[in-house]
Amino acid sequence: MRTLVALIVLLGLAACGADDPPIRPTANLGVSIGPGGISPNASVGARRGPFSVGLNL
Repeated sequence: MRTLVALIVLLGLAACGADDPPIRPTANLGVSIGPGGISPNASVGARRGPFSVGLNL
């Protein structure tokens, strides 16, 4: 039974994303200096073709 479940999980993982190119992660770190002082900034996201999703911290 364990072998059958392991085989199904392995086949599911192998089929995941097989038709499409992988999603590319993006990241950016920076420091801004202005009249209010120094402020760090960061962003993370993902890009797939012409679409991108991100989060600014």
